[in-house]
Amino acid sequence: MTRKRKLAAAIGLFLLAIGSAAYWAADRYLIEHVQAVVAPAASTQPASTSSAGSQPVYDDWSYKDDTVSVQIAKKQSGEGADLITYYVADVTVADSADLRTALAKNKFGLNITEDTSAIASAHDAIFAVNGDYYGFRKDGVIIRGGVLYRDEPARDALAVMKNGALRTYDEKTSSSTALLADGATNTFSFGPILVKDGQAAGDFASVKIDTNFGNRTIQGANPRTGIGMIAPNHYVFIVVDGRMKNYSKGMTLAEFADLFVQYGCTDAYNLDGGGSSTMYFMGRVVNEPSGKGEERGVSDIIYVGHQ
Repeated sequence: MTRKRKLAAAIGLFLLAIGSAAYWAADRYLIEHVQAVVAPAASTQPASTSSAGSQPVYDDWSYKDDTVSVQIAKKQSGEGADLITYYVADVTVADSADLRTALAKNKFGLNITEDTSAIASAHDAIFAVNGDYYGFRKDGVIIRGGVLYRDEPARDALAVMKNGALRTYDEKTSSSTALLADGATNTFSFGPILVKDGQAAGDFASVKIDTNFGNRTIQGANPRTGIGMIAPNHYVFIVVDGRMKNYSKGMTLAEFADLFVQYGCTDAYNLDGGGSSTMYFMGRVVNEPSGKGEERGVSDIIYVGHQ
């Protein structure tokens, strides 16, 4: 074989390798893989029946009807480069069925995404936050609407129970069958657990959620989304903005956990953060996602909706 032919063959093999790698990356992180088409949450998780006659009362920061109460407050701490801006939603529902979940495009699988606001609007949500972005990873225990979609134990997780309680648990030492039998309606696989029995759950010195390409540790100051429970059917959602100079630097996991303790939560759990962190209320995005007010597509949301 001549030198030119050898060079051409080498270049061809190199380009083939590059093409294969590009296809693998696109297939793993960009191309949608639909594993199930899911009925809208309002159909699979019927809300509790409200008494007739009462009309909802609401403004830009609050909503109240017979079954749902939402109170949102914008908070700030620190100043200058240390300023942190975050949003706290106190949410009470009459029944755990009023706390719902929805999937992007009503499909379960990998790389299926929509903006939090788009999913919320499609499900007539009053209030919503981003969920755990389950579709970025292949592992975890994912139960939605009482249906087990994925059973690959990997990390600390959160279950919403039929009695309205939040239960944190270790997927690797728990049975999904037992969870369903106990009344788990929805589970989230991200973490870490922030609060347990009214106390911060750890020092969070080195936390990794994924081993996917591009993953990084998450214990530094970052945008955050989390859910806590004061009592069954009484929840606190907190969304922290971050990575924005002189507006909000974000929170560490330790700071985030302490905040839920301050709000009286007995249990709290960290959901997907960073560019995903979004709070939606009555048709608008409340916070400043991604540091630019631009949402990042996510796999799923947690929401309360109209009856």
